[in-house]
Amino acid sequence: MKKIEAIIRPEGIDAVRSALSLAGVTGLMISEVEGHGKQKGVVQQWRGEKYKVELLPKAKIEVIAKDKDVERISKAIIESARTGEIGDGKIFIYPVDEAIRIRTGEKGESVI
Repeated sequence: MKKIEAIIRPEGIDAVRSALSLAGVTGLMISEVEGHGKQKGVVQQWRGEKYKVELLPKAKIEVIAKDKDVERISKAIIESARTGEIGDGKIFIYPVDEAIRIRTGEKGESVI
């Protein structure tokens, strides 16, 4: 099993959720987060004054998937979240050693 963690633009959440649904994902978690990449934020102007916003709003989508589904899910996220501009986000993939359904105590891939 793998954990797929995608950091994307907040305005891309609906498109990514739809793409993941079409890719067969039945469960996911979405969190509102703030952060920056290489650009270290952006400079904006308000009432003639420039100021730097260092932490930009992002959305974090987390999915636990079977190893065989990781490529399909990653591709769905990329295709639905890509704008071609700086700040589109990143995908991180981690190994998951075990999953346990709390209600029944069931373990393994069957819980996802």
